[in-house]
Amino acid sequence: MGHLILVRHSTTGASAGGRNLGQASDPPLAGTGVALAGRLGTSLRAELEQLPVDLLRLVSSPARRCRQTAAAVGRAIGRPDASEVDARLVEIDYGAWEGLTEAECMARDPERRTAWEADPFTVRIPGGESGSEVASRAFPAFDAIDAWLAADRARVAVVVSHNHVIRLRLTALLGWPMAAYRRRLEQDPAGYSIVRVDAGRPLFRRLNVLPA
Repeated sequence: MGHLILVRHSTTGASAGGRNLGQASDPPLAGTGVALAGRLGTSLRAELEQLPVDLLRLVSSPARRCRQTAAAVGRAIGRPDASEVDARLVEIDYGAWEGLTEAECMARDPERRTAWEADPFTVRIPGGESGSEVASRAFPAFDAIDAWLAADRARVAVVVSHNHVIRLRLTALLGWPMAAYRRRLEQDPAGYSIVRVDAGRPLFRRLNVLPA
C-alpha cells in the first residue's frame, strides 16, 4: 500500500488564540500561518523525496485555511494545480461553542462541557456535532483514498484537513478507544503524520511532526 500524509491546516487567528473554529466562518490563514505553510511545503517535499512516488494526490477540505495550506504544499512539491476538494473533510461543527475558548465553553455550559470532555466521540456539541458524526461523514472519504493507495506502493495521498478530523482518523488507525481521541493525541497547526497501511496494519513513519 502507498502512503497517507495527514496534514492539519496552518495557523489562523482563531487557532493562535485558542478559539474554536469550525464551519460557521471561513477565515484565511494568519500572516504567521502563511509563513508556516511555506515551511510545511518544504518539509513535505523533503519527506516525499524519501518515498516511492509514481502517483500523488493532494486532497483538501473546502475551508479556506485548508485550501491555502494545500496550495502552499502544491507549490513546494511542483504540483500547484493538483489539489482536489472533498467537503466531507470539513472541521467539526462547533455549534453554540463556535468562537469560544475552552474556559468560555465551561463557564457557559459546565455540565455538557464536562460530559463532552469525558467522551467527545458520543456527546454532541450543543447545536453542533459529536466526534462520531464527524467520523461518519469523513471516514468514507478516507476509505476511498485508502482504496486508491492500496493499488500501488508508489502512490501517495496528502490530505489537508482539520484538528478533529485528523485526530479521529489517527485514533481509529491506532486502534485506540474513540472516546479518547482528544486526550491521547495532539494535532498542531501544520503538523503532519505519515502512515503506511499493509493488509490493514498501519505503519506510522511520522506523527504530528512540525515543519522545520
